[in-house]
Amino acid sequence: MYGSIEAGGTKFVCAVGNNKFDILEKETIFTEEPNTTLKKVFDFFDCYNKVESIGVGSFGPIDIKKDSSTYGYIKNTPKPLWQNFNFLEPLRKRYNIPVGWTTDVNIAALGEATAGAGKNMNNVLYITIGTGVGGGAIINGKILEGFGHPEMGHIKVHPHSLDNFTSICPYHSNCLEGLASGPTLEEREGKNREDIKVNDSVWDFIAYYLAQAIYNYTMVLSPNIIILGGGVMNNAHLLPKIKEELLKIIDNYIKIPPLDDYLVTPKLKNNAGIIGGLILAEKQQQNNKF
Repeated sequence: MYGSIEAGGTKFVCAVGNNKFDILEKETIFTEEPNTTLKKVFDFFDCYNKVESIGVGSFGPIDIKKDSSTYGYIKNTPKPLWQNFNFLEPLRKRYNIPVGWTTDVNIAALGEATAGAGKNMNNVLYITIGTGVGGGAIINGKILEGFGHPEMGHIKVHPHSLDNFTSICPYHSNCLEGLASGPTLEEREGKNREDIKVNDSVWDFIAYYLAQAIYNYTMVLSPNIIILGGGVMNNAHLLPKIKEELLKIIDNYIKIPPLDDYLVTPKLKNNAGIIGGLILAEKQQQNNKF
């Protein structure tokens, strides 16, 4: 039995599953201050003494360098109470089992690449557009990492000529997350995103920024497929707008796969991250590294 934690800025999802990556039990926990949240995580996993390893995908930025003194920490996050918090060590101490550690979007990418829309493809890119914007890439079967993990939500984009909105990112002006995340919709419109009409011009702005980002990711990584997840993508009318904008930007410079195959939503739906966490847990148990 494996454990999985998808640790998001708004909610934590904890689950246990088998070696076929079937989810056996799952619980959603509201993200509060660290100690309160971890207590609820422990309350969940304490019920399953046969868990052999746990895969964790956390909101970030996080420290993924195993030789670092702050490996396993959440670092300079916009959530003040979680800044420089040692997430990994309490899990290891409590359960004394292998724990895999990466970003929440990386485990979603791993889930979709292994068992979802990107199955049997070498290079898979997963982008989440929700509370924040982030991206994870699986390149030749492995999570793309270097001195750290990618921060694909913080690339710069060109403002739309009719958009007067100011980026809400506290670190960057005109970055993708600051202009196209879920909270920007509510900040722009002064209402819940569910109440924004389909024909509102804000969707044109969001599609324009996401298409710019996808163009850049395409030119740099040439993935076989790009999977767009997160709460904002639950608005089905947005994907066609993104495709339309992407074709304009590419302008026939390169030939990409057919758009209906290239830009898709998650096959695993809301379970992409949790299933990816189970996969990471298995890999961690097998070789204690990934």
